[in-house]
Amino acid sequence: MRPMDGPERGPEFWNNRYAETDRLWSLKPNALLAEFVAGLGPGRALDIGAGEGRNAIWLAKAGWSVTAVDVSEVGLVRAAERAAEEGVELECVVADWREYRAPLPFDLAVISFMHPRPQERASMFGGAGEMLASGGHLFTVGVDLADLGRRGPRDSERLYTPERLRSALEGFEVLRCETVGYEGESTEGPKPVVDSVAIGRRAS
Repeated sequence: MRPMDGPERGPEFWNNRYAETDRLWSLKPNALLAEFVAGLGPGRALDIGAGEGRNAIWLAKAGWSVTAVDVSEVGLVRAAERAAEEGVELECVVADWREYRAPLPFDLAVISFMHPRPQERASMFGGAGEMLASGGHLFTVGVDLADLGRRGPRDSERLYTPERLRSALEGFEVLRCETVGYEGESTEGPKPVVDSVAIGRRAS
């Protein structure tokens, strides 16, 4: 999860954050993502804002061909090294989500704990949708407004609610959009969190 205040943090900030510690995020995948993907057959997956690769590596171990995109080269180097240790491969691309576009379609796009400025939500989801194959899925999860001040950005406008997610998912068939309280993973282990989760499908 990415704490942000004021202007969105860029490559220098995130490279420094990762360099300061051996591990910034949990090694385990997001539980809501794992639950959803359990019902899908593996294909090509895109992880936008992959960081150290916790979701990307889990997907690769489940048989997916995964492209991990992040602004931080340090984070992606760490992801690639851990993937190799786990016996899987990732395609790691250092890029800003605003600029990255893939030449081939994906079956699944994952946007996990990315909290852009409110006016950029629709373009973030829409850009991911453009890279999905017909019938492909977008999975997104982020800190819910209910957790303001406890985790995530301290700017309340960047936090999620189901209403905010649904309004930014124009063009998708929305399969799920709700607030969920559950045991989230951190470097200190499981802890109770409140997130907003949405799953959209690109029209066939």
